[in-house]
Amino acid sequence: MAPDAKITVRNVSKTFRTGRGGVQALEGIDFQVGEGEFVALVGPSGCGKSTLLNMLAGFDRPDTGEALVDGRPVLAPSRKGVLITQRGSVFPWMNVQRNLGFGVNGMPEAEQESLTRHYIELVGLQGFEQAFPHELSGGMLQRVEVARALMAKPDVLYMDEPFAALDALTRLRMREELIRILERERHTCILVTHDVEEALHLADRILVISTRPGRIQRTVEVDVPHPRRLSSIRLVALREMVLSELGVTQGEDRTARPAVAGTGVQKLTAGWASDN
Repeated sequence: MAPDAKITVRNVSKTFRTGRGGVQALEGIDFQVGEGEFVALVGPSGCGKSTLLNMLAGFDRPDTGEALVDGRPVLAPSRKGVLITQRGSVFPWMNVQRNLGFGVNGMPEAEQESLTRHYIELVGLQGFEQAFPHELSGGMLQRVEVARALMAKPDVLYMDEPFAALDALTRLRMREELIRILERERHTCILVTHDVEEALHLADRILVISTRPGRIQRTVEVDVPHPRRLSSIRLVALREMVLSELGVTQGEDRTARPAVAGTGVQKLTAGWASDN
């Protein structure tokens, strides 16, 4: 294990038992994530990427291999990591302020109020402290989700398509918001997404996962500084590279399609030295 690895996944495999036998979701998954790194898992539906994320968050266990955070096996959910999903977990009977404060119950009241105020400002929800979930837009609700996750002071943010239910413009704005937040509060992040452009917009590195049983087909280094222009030569080249690995030709849908399992991990980078 690399000395600076925050997360290590070593030879992880998983099979789900069914009445007809079993369905192998993952096979021989190996990768590491450094402290403060943002890694995206991209692959077709049913390739096991959400299963892998749930293992890292402690909600599932591998059949073989191990997942480690800070060198220790992940055996159950802990405060070291928080999972954010598209379904959300905001309490509909609580306003924004109480939703955020719920995760830090037991903290001295003055400290709780100060922390809540900080994260409301961080995600841009000033003026909506007393609003209830049904009074908020989808983008605002996801800001509440992100703020709640950050208030738990996790080492790692696990995100399972957190913006998938939002319209395209709101998704783009939320990605920009997330980048801004992570520049101020550095966290290690793992994102599951079908959206290749979302992965390129956010991640330092993309792991392309094959069709079931999921394997790491390719590793794509997104060595482009923020702010990123998705229309830039380098990111267009990287996008076509990822889509090619997923079996999608130019002009087709940009979301993940089935990929054929590869025989190993190969790092791919764009060949241009200029134009971010």
